[in-house]
Amino acid sequence: MRTPNISIRGIGVFIPEITTIEQAIAQGQYPAEEAELHELAGAAVAGNIPAPEMALRAARSALERCGQSPDELDLLLYADSWHQGPDGWQPQYYLQHHLVGGNMLAVEIRQGCNGMFSAMELAAAYLRSAPGPDGDDSTQTALLVAADNFGTPLFDRWRAGPGYVAGDAACAIVLANGPGFAQLLSVGSAAVAEAEQMHRGDTPLFPPGPTVGHSLDFAACNAQFRRRALADGTGTAALVRVHQLTLEVVDQTLAEAGVGIGDITRVAYMNYSREIVEQRCMAALGLPMSKSTWQFGRELGHLGASDQIVSLDHLLGSGALYPGDHVLMLGIGPGVTVSCAVVKILTQAPWCTGYPN
Repeated sequence: MRTPNISIRGIGVFIPEITTIEQAIAQGQYPAEEAELHELAGAAVAGNIPAPEMALRAARSALERCGQSPDELDLLLYADSWHQGPDGWQPQYYLQHHLVGGNMLAVEIRQGCNGMFSAMELAAAYLRSAPGPDGDDSTQTALLVAADNFGTPLFDRWRAGPGYVAGDAACAIVLANGPGFAQLLSVGSAAVAEAEQMHRGDTPLFPPGPTVGHSLDFAACNAQFRRRALADGTGTAALVRVHQLTLEVVDQTLAEAGVGIGDITRVAYMNYSREIVEQRCMAALGLPMSKSTWQFGRELGHLGASDQIVSLDHLLGSGALYPGDHVLMLGIGPGVTVSCAVVKILTQAPWCTGYPN
């Protein structure tokens, strides 16, 4: 989807303390034999900090960084992958209560790891339908947040799935149909629906697992799906289709942005093992690992829906991006969904003080 005149005004993140892989191994939480294989370095662990509280802190940072008044926002979208609080309660209203007020549409997005991409698509469509800077009304703005704390009894962050550990974090981004330091050029998603069993395996749909104390084990679900794939062949075709669709979504998003893969300065993918990032993303795109954010992400773990925005914030803060640079953000989530976005840096982010020599 082309997103003309949709800008990024601010980004905020909250990353709790890091538990290193060495510490996790010493505590018997992470298999020592996987350390060298996957080259992961640690995971951000929030302890008892609720995910909505992390989201609130990231949102405050994003708004303060760009000087945006919370009561002037027009839309709030809250993306998450894991439980946020009491059943029957929705986390976006926590931010409305403590930060932005109630005079706007506020929606929770349950889109797994690709939630922020879905939020960007929905926000861009919302902002494009509203009067912009050339109209009679003022610029419209949207606050997009994502947050997860995986430290619960029904989830083992250190054995979350093949090639990754789960980290806790929150991110926030302010979009507008007016000026900003960066431009969202395009964003899009597509699904390989026939692979949806990859993330449920043989688990029955009812009753829902958490209601009967059933833990989430993506590694087991993936193994069950692959066994079925080998037995009937249909799953194998679905896995091949995921790879094909990834390239198709990237090509389409780049075309809509009006740039080529050679114009991409950096790639923000999911915080997975080196071999996954290299094989499924960078090599598939024909780009070197030096353009990836793997070295940064390996320290944090897979942050649910926050990986790409946290990496973008890191690239900006470390002086790795200059005006005219393009960032490709790419993710794969349950569904199986493939999502992609292209961001162009226009000026230095207002909270960054200077570029390194």
